[in-house]
Amino acid sequence: MLPFFSRFFNKTMKKQPIRLTPAQAKQKMESEPVTILDVRQPQEFAQGHIPGAINLPNETIAHTALATLSDEDAVLLVYCRSGHISAQAANKLVQLGYNHVYDFGGLLQWPYETVRKGQK
Repeated sequence: MLPFFSRFFNKTMKKQPIRLTPAQAKQKMESEPVTILDVRQPQEFAQGHIPGAINLPNETIAHTALATLSDEDAVLLVYCRSGHISAQAANKLVQLGYNHVYDFGGLLQWPYETVRKGQK
């Protein structure tokens, strides 16, 4: 491909979040630095979430992500309750310029530890 066209093609390609299984997400959490994002409402987050997760609701993520998540090259692992909202949030994060966005679905499929607000 000619250099001009390859540069144009690469810049116009729509980047997508990468879909992971819960097991793949857990492996990433244990093997490298990650930021875990729970994109549910604060009251849902308080009822139970993955240890170390940050609550960044999908409804406000476009306005709050840049202030909360300063490193565009951080590995972001995104989840919600069932997986539908996490897909939306992950796409928003990619559109905002984050380079390593992974959507691992919902807490309903998460077979590992969760904690309630106030627990460590």
